[in-house]
Amino acid sequence: MKHPSANTLAGIGYVILSVACFAVLDTVTKNVSTSVSLMLALWFRYLIQALFSTVFFLPKRGMSLFKTQHPKFQLVRGVLLFGSSMCAFYGLKYLPVGEFTAIASITPLVVTLLAAMSLGEKVRKLRWALVIGAFAGTMVIVRPGSQHFDWVLIFPLMLILTNSGFQLLTRKMTSTENPITMNILTGWVGTGMGALVLPFVWDLPTDWHIWMQLLIMGGFATVGHYLLIMAFSKAPATVLTPYFYIQIGFAMLGGWLMFDHVPDHWTTVGIGIVALCGALGAWLTVRESRIQLMPVES
Repeated sequence: MKHPSANTLAGIGYVILSVACFAVLDTVTKNVSTSVSLMLALWFRYLIQALFSTVFFLPKRGMSLFKTQHPKFQLVRGVLLFGSSMCAFYGLKYLPVGEFTAIASITPLVVTLLAAMSLGEKVRKLRWALVIGAFAGTMVIVRPGSQHFDWVLIFPLMLILTNSGFQLLTRKMTSTENPITMNILTGWVGTGMGALVLPFVWDLPTDWHIWMQLLIMGGFATVGHYLLIMAFSKAPATVLTPYFYIQIGFAMLGGWLMFDHVPDHWTTVGIGIVALCGALGAWLTVRESRIQLMPVES
């Protein structure tokens, strides 16, 4: 049987892989936004997630794949993620990938606060310091007032609200719900919601490059969200929080590779602060694991 500390480290690994997937998703989304209706792209993103997951797991699990103890929670979770994705799609259309990700990365701080208040998860002082430190690094990257984002700030701000609720509900549901079922039902809820606006945005792309990017978006979204569910099933949200900030680094890399957007000096400093907080969080987890494994003298 695995020691609890091993589960915690596994959860951290899942988070890092999931945010890497989300960074790829965001980067490709920004590129697609110049050629395809965003709502059409959003619908395809959810349809691909739903189809991929269903085709892969249905032969192995049959109709039990769709069984859930909390259908209402599954619906709310799907609605929250769809709203979060919609805010991300429109925000990325107007903001650089790295800057948008930096603003949205306030989400883990909100999740930590909500988890401590509503889920009763204990938060050590050092972990609070890591969360606050990562938030400070984010502010160095964003530098409020240094850039004129105007009304488009509403998208990352709404993303923070919807994604915080989504992550908190995910953490609550992992104790009773199967991760695969959660992932599939979320995909179909998003597909259904996106279908409501299809008559107004239906204009299929003719370029095969666009179709490839749509497939990439759906594929990385599917894998990323499954890994996120697995992470929350292994460790508390308060422990995982510092590692969500690593997505900023992945996003900056994607912005550089795809759009030749190079972060300035202060942005680099902010990324360094965030990375340091993540490294300290990993060190703290390993230290706690070693202490738990030490023999107790009698």
